[in-house]
Amino acid sequence: MLLSEEKLEIRNAIRDFDQQIEQMHAEFHKYYHGETKKRPDWEKLERNLVDFSRKKLIDFQLSAQLDRVLFKFQNRKKIWLGWVG
Repeated sequence: MLLSEEKLEIRNAIRDFDQQIEQMHAEFHKYYHGETKKRPDWEKLERNLVDFSRKKLIDFQLSAQLDRVLFKFQNRKKIWLGWVG
C-alpha cells in the first residue's frame, strides 16, 4: 500500500470517529431528555478509539487530528456521565 493511501485511510478513520462522537452526543441528548430509554454504548466507542490511537502515526497532521478527536471524546464523555449520573 502506498503511503498516501495509508494516510487517506487513517484520515478517513479519524473523521469517522469524529462523526461517531457527534452521533453519540445526539443519542445521549435524546436519552437525557427521555426521548429514548436505551443508554448509548460509549464504552465501545472508547475502546475503539483507544485501540486506534495505539497505532504509530508518522504524519504530524494526522497525529494532531487524532489528538483533537481524543480530546473531544474525553470532554464529551464528561458531559455524558454528568447527564446520566
